[in-house]
Amino acid sequence: MLFTTSTQYIALAIALIAGWLFGLASHPGGRKWKARYIAERDAHATTGRRVAELERDHGRLADLERDNARIADLERDNARIAELERENARLAAAQPVVTERVVRDERPIVGDRYDDRPLRDEGVTPRSAAAPAHPTDRRII
Repeated sequence: MLFTTSTQYIALAIALIAGWLFGLASHPGGRKWKARYIAERDAHATTGRRVAELERDHGRLADLERDNARIADLERDNARIAELERENARLAAAQPVVTERVVRDERPIVGDRYDDRPLRDEGVTPRSAAAPAHPTDRRII
């Protein structure tokens, strides 16, 4: 054992206290660490502000990209509308390709009041000598 007497223990305690006091006297007071902490805190705050600014800009960019997509859709729609208007103007100025033809079917309709077959069978003269046109011409169908 190194320390066997009380005098040796007292010398050890005095040496420990003297070393502790010498360490406190030679310590710079934390100025170096405080300066490093403040610099790191400021750098972190600057980085946080920069990240927030970039996120804001990214949000603006996303809005602009959506607006650009909407504008592109509107431009395509406007181009299609202009194309259709040109086509309408061309068609309005063009001559008709086919003239209207009316086709009439002069055959009598069975069971019609102008059908003279039942009247001829009974010996009565028909009310009308001409049979009506097809039902589509009389706007029945």
